Amino acid sequence: MPSSVRTTTLPNGSKVPVLGQGTWKMGEDRRRRADEVAALRLGIDLGMTLIDTAEMYADGGAEEVVREAIEGRRDEVFLVSKVLPSNASRAGVVRACEQSLKRLGADRIELYLLHWRGSVPLAETIAAFETLKTQGKILGWGVSNFDMDDMVELASVPGGEFVQTNQVLYNLSSRGIDYDLLPQSERGGIPVMAYSPVGQGDLTRDRRPAAIGERHGATAAQIALAWTLRHPHVIAIPKASSLDHVHDNRSAADIVLSAADLAELDRLFPPPSRKRPLDMI
Repeated sequence: MPSSVRTTTLPNGSKVPVLGQGTWKMGEDRRRRADEVAALRLGIDLGMTLIDTAEMYADGGAEEVVREAIEGRRDEVFLVSKVLPSNASRAGVVRACEQSLKRLGADRIELYLLHWRGSVPLAETIAAFETLKTQGKILGWGVSNFDMDDMVELASVPGGEFVQTNQVLYNLSSRGIDYDLLPQSERGGIPVMAYSPVGQGDLTRDRRPAAIGERHGATAAQIALAWTLRHPHVIAIPKASSLDHVHDNRSAADIVLSAADLAELDRLFPPPSRKRPLDMI
């Protein structure tokens, strides 16, 4: 049995595992439903109790997969879901959250994120998030795909200081946030949540991390995931639709990369030397 997953702490005091589970592309094919549910349930068994989803994923279908996976286990799980910017008005956020809760079969969402910036003023969206907090429908809120200037603006908006996380694309091939956003988030005590921490499967086939993996008895994907988890304030949310893949992800959390490993990865995947636009999928 693997050791427990290391945790990090959100600004509101919630302790969450640094390795969670993503659900992007789940719920798109009912023939895969049983495998997706089984994968999520195994992940919970292995300590990956943070599950990330969104109303956008399969038009709510991913949330329904999550509902089935957490049935009878709701209190073991830290749920994260996201509202589309087109629903980010004061009334729209409340309505979207209630619909997500219904699909999830839950009475609360631990962390509710704005999926990306749209045309609705941040102050209006934050006011809606705070209303949902008061109602107990969410326990905290955050943002996703916010670059440095977005986070600076957010901090100036009334209520912006209550942000709990920023979920962004972050992996060996997309590490622009290492230049400014990640250090600033760390200084502010706001953990970053990394989606696609092994890319779109690209890093699973990349020989560069594979060479390091041979030293650890690990795959390229596991080395890429371990690299993302090297940072104490990063939460990774890889998706896995098979039981073997879930086990592989969980094992990656126990890999300790040496200073030499990290230096080699910096040489193979150089850190940014200047500001880059935020990568998104």
